[in-house]
Amino acid sequence: MTCSGCEAKVQGLLSKIAGVKNVSIDLSKGEATIEMDKHIATAELKAALKDYPKYQLSENNHSPYAAVVEVDEIENKSWIVTYKPILLIFAYITGITLLVEWMQGEFAWMRWMNHFMAGFFLVFSFFKLLNLKGFAESYSMYDIVAKKWSAWGYIYAFTELALGAAFLTGFNPILTNIVTFTVMTVSIIGVLQSVLNKRKIKCACLGDVFNLPMSTITIIEDALMIGMSGIMFIAML
Repeated sequence: MTCSGCEAKVQGLLSKIAGVKNVSIDLSKGEATIEMDKHIATAELKAALKDYPKYQLSENNHSPYAAVVEVDEIENKSWIVTYKPILLIFAYITGITLLVEWMQGEFAWMRWMNHFMAGFFLVFSFFKLLNLKGFAESYSMYDIVAKKWSAWGYIYAFTELALGAAFLTGFNPILTNIVTFTVMTVSIIGVLQSVLNKRKIKCACLGDVFNLPMSTITIIEDALMIGMSGIMFIAML
């Protein structure tokens, strides 16, 4: 494996095997650590990669405890340290949009939510577009649409960009909020499935730039967009 795209591809292919709970990949070492509900033969794991001959899988002779220690060290990182990038982004967007309201001389909830969602989609789409292929491959590991139609990962990044521009310019607010509500509702289904099944996979919310684990914060992120778009749509009726 030579890049994050390779990492996402191998992780996605191995995660689809029945009985595989989690796949952790060390790109620098070119190693994959696989957690299983039951023993899975190496031949079956290799078969999952048969359509991609550049990825060769073989057993190593290292003690399995080394991998366990490495995983534990990652899991023991504080919540703040793990999610610092996304927390900073939310803080920036919140602060800037509140500043906009302050400059208006009065606080209007609807206007603030509109600006917040514009900032959210524009910033998050930016990170996805930095490595579009890497994002699409990571997204296909858990999104219910991208699993079946890989092109959706590519389209989704541009959908977020379009929604950000629509909220910023005030383009057809009713249509914009309907699309947002629909897209984010579909998106949260795969997130909920992954979190409830305790799958330890990478969240693609910030593209392939940051290695953020899937967790309840991803659910909150999607639910926030669903809630805001729903409130604004109802207020327009």
